[in-house]
Amino acid sequence: MFVTPAYAQAAGGSAGGADIIMSILPFLLIFVVMYFLIIRPQRTQMKKREEMLKAVRRNDTVVTGGGIIGKVTKVVDDTEVEVEIAQNVKIRVIRSMIADVRVKGEPVAANDAAKK
Repeated sequence: MFVTPAYAQAAGGSAGGADIIMSILPFLLIFVVMYFLIIRPQRTQMKKREEMLKAVRRNDTVVTGGGIIGKVTKVVDDTEVEVEIAQNVKIRVIRSMIADVRVKGEPVAANDAAKK
């Protein structure tokens, strides 16, 4: 009595393919916007950070992830550096835990590097 009968809609022959494209299009647009606003800038920022960490050398003033400020006294290997945080107090820090390089040190002369 109160229920109305449901009728099937006529199937559109060529409209089916266009409906699929129109339903996928918003997702593609969202992905493109996300790529240019989030993914791409984050990748460039990661590349800059990697370059900064690879370029750390002696006499650079660095800030660690814990907020400790010190001067690099020795590059131990590719993963560790030795940082002087106070007079005669040296710690070894993993390179990836360096948050920032504040002041770039002057390059070491070849003769000085050979002596040490």
